[in-house]
Amino acid sequence: MAINSSRETQSVLQHWHRDVPNDRMAHMVRDASRLLAKSLQSRLANHGVSFGHWSFLRILWVTEGLTQRELSEEAGVMEPTTFTALKAMEANQLIERRHLNGNRRKLHIFLTDKGRALKDVLTPLAEDVNRVALAGVSEADHTTTRNTLLAMIDNLAIDNAADSEVNGHE
Repeated sequence: MAINSSRETQSVLQHWHRDVPNDRMAHMVRDASRLLAKSLQSRLANHGVSFGHWSFLRILWVTEGLTQRELSEEAGVMEPTTFTALKAMEANQLIERRHLNGNRRKLHIFLTDKGRALKDVLTPLAEDVNRVALAGVSEADHTTTRNTLLAMIDNLAIDNAADSEVNGHE
């Protein structure tokens, strides 16, 4: 796996530094995201947490008691993906599902003590990945990059909302 990862990393580096250094922003953001995810994934694996569970944990650390549908929407994934992840997280005793207020239809997701305790263990790993990624980047460039990405997110959110309205999707 280390060889595969190294080949992928070398391929990305070659692409951006030699082959097409002026390729589209979308490709650059995707590659940066993929490499950030790989760095975090290897750190999470050392603690028995899959990368797929990371986003659900982050959401639940902020807001517990969401339904599966609400959690899917927050994470930006389809419900079957969420269902599969929640089953594994429940088997690992990270979450529990409960009915609230006598409503037998909806299950709400809550962290267990073990899942809650992971916040103090895993958050520093993500912070470490950010430190590695931003090594050698000035504070001014970091701020500019953040502002640029936020503007891109805002612009694309508006575009996606407009596209949904035109095509009748909600």
